[in-house]
Amino acid sequence: MTENDARITPPMHVTGPRGPWEPVREGMALRGNATVCTTWGEWLPVLVGDRRLRALLGRDWQRYRRTPDPVVRFRFAASRIALKYTAAAALGLRPADIELAYRIGGRPYLRGFDQIDVSLTHTDELIAVGIGRLGRIGVDTEPAGRRMSFDLLQDHVCTSAEKEELATLPEEEQSAAMLRLWTLKEAYTKAIGQGLRLGFTEFGFKTGSPALLAPDGSPAERGEWAFGTYPVLGRYLVSVACHDCGLDPSRDTRAATMLDDGFLGAVAELVAWDTEPLADR
Repeated sequence: MTENDARITPPMHVTGPRGPWEPVREGMALRGNATVCTTWGEWLPVLVGDRRLRALLGRDWQRYRRTPDPVVRFRFAASRIALKYTAAAALGLRPADIELAYRIGGRPYLRGFDQIDVSLTHTDELIAVGIGRLGRIGVDTEPAGRRMSFDLLQDHVCTSAEKEELATLPEEEQSAAMLRLWTLKEAYTKAIGQGLRLGFTEFGFKTGSPALLAPDGSPAERGEWAFGTYPVLGRYLVSVACHDCGLDPSRDTRAATMLDDGFLGAVAELVAWDTEPLADR
């Protein structure tokens, strides 16, 4: 097991509203993150026959109703509902109690839970949801069979160090390595909230060792990031970027009990000091 394997919860397949959701709670408790993979078709019973759909979508209901293409409309609804179910499992709430909002650029977040970060991505029929309690998280997915030309894309995707390394690989391995790099870089830029605004040639990764590197191949961070790429459902790749801000918050992410003992102790001390007679201070 590598260091990244110990720090990232491998993506888990959820087949719809019934889960299984316990692995999400376990991943959040043990590693501070979890990634759920599902297909939008597995949520069709909720989308076409559940009277709670409007309540589940909340503020996204109007966008859902205004989308004319039924396939696009169902995919949009399934991705938001899957995100809410994932967050509800982590926080010990009902999915309808989760309120999604969006930052500039469209990145979703959980209103009222600033300490919880989420990331959402999809390709073809696959939906992937990442959730973390230690810092930022980003996820990206692509079909595993997607061909990526090293010759055509190297100047847009690769650092000088990556070019040098990938140039020595056979063509088939080059395509697979490019696809892995693409998803890792997408996941990282999503995690930091930059998306495609941060050029992919401004940072890199080493083949077989997912550590963040500068363009010249030197280390670009001090272990606060963990990265991983995983095969999912036999036909997709999912890359995950997890940040640990070092605050070590409570492992209990249930909404009713997630105020940690340290915070409550500090509040108690302040209250005691404030109510103490001035002569005794």
